[in-house]
Amino acid sequence: MAKTPPLVAAIVCSVLLLAGGAAGNFYQDVDITWGDGRGKILGNGQLLTLSLDRSSGSGFQSKNQYLYGRFDMQIKLVPGNSAGTVATFYLSSQGSQHDEIDFEFLGNASGEPYTVHTNVYSQGKGGREQQFRMWFDPTKDFHTYSVLWNPSHILFYVDGTPIREYRNTEATTGVAFPRAQAMRVYASLWDAEEWATQGGRVRTDWSRAPFTASYRGLAASGCTSQDATACANPGSPWMYQQQLDSASQDRLRQVQRDYMIYNYCADTYRFPQGLPPECTANREMGKGYEEDNKSTTMDV
Repeated sequence: MAKTPPLVAAIVCSVLLLAGGAAGNFYQDVDITWGDGRGKILGNGQLLTLSLDRSSGSGFQSKNQYLYGRFDMQIKLVPGNSAGTVATFYLSSQGSQHDEIDFEFLGNASGEPYTVHTNVYSQGKGGREQQFRMWFDPTKDFHTYSVLWNPSHILFYVDGTPIREYRNTEATTGVAFPRAQAMRVYASLWDAEEWATQGGRVRTDWSRAPFTASYRGLAASGCTSQDATACANPGSPWMYQQQLDSASQDRLRQVQRDYMIYNYCADTYRFPQGLPPECTANREMGKGYEEDNKSTTMDV
């Protein structure tokens, strides 16, 4: 596997930013919202750990909410036997018609790979899953997971490598795109042993608790106004990126060919009456990987 290429574009924004787009301080940038002390800010605000035991998991959210932006988080996942646990990094608005952009990391038994689960919700409807294995052990060190969200598309990155693109096809398909609801940044570690690992067949080994995931380097370069017009600022390059360059498109196809294990847009068993309308328009079944990704069972 080739080395990770540089990021497609420099992510710098001159207005309406949290910590100027650079890695901030957790004391200043987030609130630990649940877990009764299981979430801890350490290292003068540079590190945040979330823990899970039989009683509870834990989580935090950003103080600010955003309408579009670039969001990066460095995460080191639960090591060893993490079966039944789910660590997350995601954006979400509130309410039954909420929008959401998800990274979820589904734990597994010792020696087996994590599943990186991605999803996009718009107006309360999700079901747009793609899943991947990584080309590294995500428990050994910190790796950077990123979301770029603008009116044209949503991009998921791992260590600067694009792994998924979800394009705005609302004008041609009528499928709603997240474009009007401001979202906060969230992260959590929680118990999902009923389904998270092999459909619940592998349960959590609570003798290994507490389970701990570590977070650092939150960089949120986003528009904190809820007015899309106000967010259309020339100093916000993430706002105007409409497509990947050719090298990044090649890398995206390579990752999807080699590491994707589930694609909802290839799941004809799940959608016997026809794939969702955004699938063709959104190029979620781009040439070069559709034949290698025929799985119709999500690895949960």
